Amino acid sequence: MIHAPYIIPPLPADWPYPPGVPRLPLGCRVNRELPGLGGGWRICTPGAIEPEGVAVPVPGAFGRGGVLRVGDLVLRPYRRGGLLRHVNERTYRSNLRFAAEYAVHRGLWEAGFPTVEPMGYAWRPVRFGVEGVLITRLAEGDSWPNRWDLSTERAGAIRRALACLCAWGLWSPDLNATNVLLPPDGGALFLDWDRAGFTAPGVDLMPRYQARLGRSLRKLGAPAEAFAVMAPEPHP
Repeated sequence: MIHAPYIIPPLPADWPYPPGVPRLPLGCRVNRELPGLGGGWRICTPGAIEPEGVAVPVPGAFGRGGVLRVGDLVLRPYRRGGLLRHVNERTYRSNLRFAAEYAVHRGLWEAGFPTVEPMGYAWRPVRFGVEGVLITRLAEGDSWPNRWDLSTERAGAIRRALACLCAWGLWSPDLNATNVLLPPDGGALFLDWDRAGFTAPGVDLMPRYQARLGRSLRKLGAPAEAFAVMAPEPHP
């Protein structure tokens, strides 16, 4: 059997989240302007909407910089990490990486998983490849490292979401504390699905998630109580 990591598999029978709002098909417009990022972009969004307005930096955004807000949309340029960023920070071979992230993100949104609303992506040719931008709906809240003190409800929401990702077989290698957003009305939203994909059936992902999140918490100097979030919680 051929395993395709970006094809959305059926949900587990005991999936606890109500379905999200289905996305319209992507419409793409070529040679368009992105506020704050110049022209020449191919913008692929549901219903072919386009970001319009003045671009302003998002304060307190973690990551590799350059995150912009345009109205109620957020534009996050794709940037490489690790040692490779010193040689090639923004150029990718093709737009398939951006399309793959949107496919996974859309699947999560339509399944009702707690994440920000996916609004598409944009890309344009540059040098020997392409560069890209992720487009999402703005969601208010604090990044977890900006407020380590979690209520029992929020801690449970994070554990429940991790358990659901494992039950569905979705591995997200960039999951770390900076990609957990705490909305003002409670709960937790998970961000950044770059390079995420569905694993073959039967893979135990929880130890991998615990190790990945643990490294992130140690690197960020999280207090001891933050590590309790990694304790596994039975899938509802």
